Amino acid sequence: MPEQSFDVVIIGGGPGGYVCAIKCAQLGLKTACIENRGALGGTCLNVGCIPSKALLSSSEEFDKVSHHLAAHGITAEKIGLDLAKMIGRKDKVVADFTKGVEFLFKKYKVTYLKGTGRLLGGGRVEILSAPGQAEQVSAKHIVIATGSEPTPLPGIEIDEKKIVSSTGALTLEKVPNHLVVIGGGVIGLELGSVWRRLGAKVTVVEFLDRITPTMDLEIGAQFQKVLTKQGLAFKLSTKVTGVKSNGDALDVAIEPAKGGAAETMQADVVLVAIGRRPYVMGVGLEMAGVQRDEKGRVKTDGHFKTNIDGIYAIGDVIAGPMLAHKAEEEGVALAEMIAGQKGHVNYETCPNIVYTAPELASVGKTEEELKAAGIEYKIGKFPFIANGRAKAAGETDGLVKLLADAKTDRLLGAHILGPQAGTMIHECVMAMEFAGSAEDVARAFHGHPTHSEAIKEAALAITSSTIHL
Repeated sequence: MPEQSFDVVIIGGGPGGYVCAIKCAQLGLKTACIENRGALGGTCLNVGCIPSKALLSSSEEFDKVSHHLAAHGITAEKIGLDLAKMIGRKDKVVADFTKGVEFLFKKYKVTYLKGTGRLLGGGRVEILSAPGQAEQVSAKHIVIATGSEPTPLPGIEIDEKKIVSSTGALTLEKVPNHLVVIGGGVIGLELGSVWRRLGAKVTVVEFLDRITPTMDLEIGAQFQKVLTKQGLAFKLSTKVTGVKSNGDALDVAIEPAKGGAAETMQADVVLVAIGRRPYVMGVGLEMAGVQRDEKGRVKTDGHFKTNIDGIYAIGDVIAGPMLAHKAEEEGVALAEMIAGQKGHVNYETCPNIVYTAPELASVGKTEEELKAAGIEYKIGKFPFIANGRAKAAGETDGLVKLLADAKTDRLLGAHILGPQAGTMIHECVMAMEFAGSAEDVARAFHGHPTHSEAIKEAALAITSSTIHL
């Protein structure tokens, strides 16, 4: 078969890669996307964002029926959990979405190459589809979008049965009696919440002295209180030194992060969720001469270019937050650049969301970051307990916290802990994208009664003019 030639070849079919491929094709570029998973969508659609949200939603429904509907005058008897059916629903959601991406490839005439892509240099890429079966393609532009993988914890071997990563935590065959989560970040808290609601005892072990360490300190502390009220237990400033099998159980050895007396906890399942690292194994970076930084990420300039002409990188393999929507925006911007347009990504307005119940969402600067930078700021807060819609729904935990420049009133950061926070944050994203002020937000219409009125009230609070508090 003669070697195929393309304008753009993208290695990786995750949120960054497949979005970049579709956008390139829409802009008239002959495009191919290489993916070795057997299904498009990357970690996000297959074993990350989408399946975890499916289980979060299902577990929230179970929790409502089990514990919260009585207050609404709704009684239910003989409540049961069909975990296999719940997992099956999650799998169907995933399958529907991955097939949907494949349909979009066909619609926009993106060539889908199944296999593992490897850079050969000179604008050529090898696709290994099976042992001994390989083909080569050439392209004017090659994009590395291979995503990330769970960061391992030295000395602890993941088997995806009893010691699991986020992937294995999505497919447990039964609810554990005791789940120990190593890591108090987004992934650990979301999946810990799923299994807690389904009946597991959950203990989160975090090396630092706080959970969600990149979030605003005050909001993070409130978040931990809410999760504790829901039944999650926390061991902060604590490190896991080993996990050993003990019959049907696991012995989890822990000790204070700064040294001290060790102890052992017993668990049925241990979830290792200490973060993610760039996935570049087998991509052929060295062969092509592509440089990496001190953290193993692909080095790029401000336009996603590597040190090698014609090779670019986006998403989790480069610097910045490892978020699907960040990868998508980079994919679109790079496609526009390759097509000769003015692509751009404003990282200052990239939101961060934890999809627990209540949700935690933020954009822009934290109060700690503003203090460290010496920026004078004003704070506006409003609790959901004073919000009419939240009160009517019985979802009163949390608050909105806005930060604005003390001199210009420009909105610098927004932090929301509460119902629908992941959706509500985008009002603040839009305001910040257009350099809006707290007064702009406060004077804009907000329908009544809605959760979003809490944002308006927090903006009013910046000038001590809140109405409902």
